Amino acid sequence: MIIYSGLMSPTTPEPTIGALLARSVREFGDRHYLITPDERLDYAEADRRSALFARWLLHRGIGKGARVGLYFPNSDEWAVWWLAVSRIGAVAVPLSTLYAPAELAKVLRLADVSLLIAPVRVLAADTAATLETALPELAAQKSATLQLSAAPYLRGIVLTGDSDRPWATVRDERDVVPAELLTAVEAEVTPGDPAIMIHTSGSTADPKGVLHTHGTLVRQTATWPAAIRNITGAESAPRILCAMPFFWIGGVLAAMGALHEPATLLVLPRLEAGAALDLIERERGQGLVGWPAFTQRLRAHPSFPGRDLSSAPMLSGPADLAMIGVPDGFPVHRSLTESGGSFAHTDIRIVDADDLPVPDGTVGELHIRGIGVMAGYNKRERHDVFDADGWYRTGDRVYRNPGDPRLFYVGRTGDLIKVAGANVSPLEVESVLENVDEIAQCVVVGVDHPTRGEEVCAVVVPAAGPPDLDAVAARAREQLSGYKVPSRWIVTTADRIPTLPSGKLDRRGLRGLVTDGTLK
Repeated sequence: MIIYSGLMSPTTPEPTIGALLARSVREFGDRHYLITPDERLDYAEADRRSALFARWLLHRGIGKGARVGLYFPNSDEWAVWWLAVSRIGAVAVPLSTLYAPAELAKVLRLADVSLLIAPVRVLAADTAATLETALPELAAQKSATLQLSAAPYLRGIVLTGDSDRPWATVRDERDVVPAELLTAVEAEVTPGDPAIMIHTSGSTADPKGVLHTHGTLVRQTATWPAAIRNITGAESAPRILCAMPFFWIGGVLAAMGALHEPATLLVLPRLEAGAALDLIERERGQGLVGWPAFTQRLRAHPSFPGRDLSSAPMLSGPADLAMIGVPDGFPVHRSLTESGGSFAHTDIRIVDADDLPVPDGTVGELHIRGIGVMAGYNKRERHDVFDADGWYRTGDRVYRNPGDPRLFYVGRTGDLIKVAGANVSPLEVESVLENVDEIAQCVVVGVDHPTRGEEVCAVVVPAAGPPDLDAVAARAREQLSGYKVPSRWIVTTADRIPTLPSGKLDRRGLRGLVTDGTLK
């Protein structure tokens, strides 16, 4: 058996987020950590503000292991609250601003969130109204101590601005524990403590909560600054646009990585090409971390040719950095949510259908284990996630070439759809569409798309006459994030949907019928 392991390179005496922040303040506290169109946050100020928020959380009774939801767009507020939660050993639960209200309610329940923190507006939406739509019982709550059957562990919601809702908790800046108590609490946070729960679509209708410890996050992000310097050509202290949301692993990787060495994150609450170009040009950004589709949007913007982007030569290079120097046309594997955004400190094996190692150059399934891998899935027993030898079976089809440490990604063994880097569970989409009266049967598959990797395709059997697909899509948007809503629709009859000899649905066969035009 061939196992590839990342080399340990500890960056702090104790690999916790709090210890990493303290070291960054000591060594480069006056450098900018994060810049938005309107705010500048240096490391020392991030430390000061997060300490105050942490002391308030402790005063409220939030401590080690408590699940704290963070419902923010990319911003300095997200970063400071995340650091505050991490410093006291609570578990940060970043919540997607792309969620439809029904999805938001589902994740609040699944994650057992006890305290939710959010601004009064999330992008263009009024947060209080969104939450009352997600949790219909909320509007009837007469006090800030919540009792909601739809989210039974949720006891409070903090809106960081002014609100007239009786259910909203008002944060009084005077309600804090002494600084000495925060110091004592931080000393009790260990590398083995859970630090964050990131939700990702899986093979079930419900999103999976991926749990990472402090130690895993610190170790797995230690190589991020070097990777950024490599892709931007910056000799030190790169300034990089983070085009990945902080509620997914790519954004967390950036927020963590920039604590290891001075690196300035340029962030936007909403990813818009014009605003991104403004920020990169104004701040002399040296590139971006994000999916190639956004790089293509920047290049397609009408102002792009006239911009002074000399600080960011990578914007004129390949749109997909994973395709640089690849030998066979397959991208370099970008890693996984389950491995903390990196394959460092991770044991890797590539095996065939019989779990036997395959030689270099041969495609097999990627298995991972070790201290760089997630602690597990929320509410799932360990034996449901890892095999008897501790391996996590990723379902990714990969290969390696002789003498090349990189993994090249070929596809998935499972049915997950990868839309511009985001996982979409077909079962989740089907569970929504099959509740529409006009649809008798629905099967969702991923089909190749020239810029997004894959697109979501819904093959539907109508209940009676031809369905109004625009109306069906509108119904789906009420329950699903926009990227999960099918962008391609095919209406057919039940007898044209293939099944296996066992009677189970043949998704692979159906995808083939769509791809070759048999179904259209």
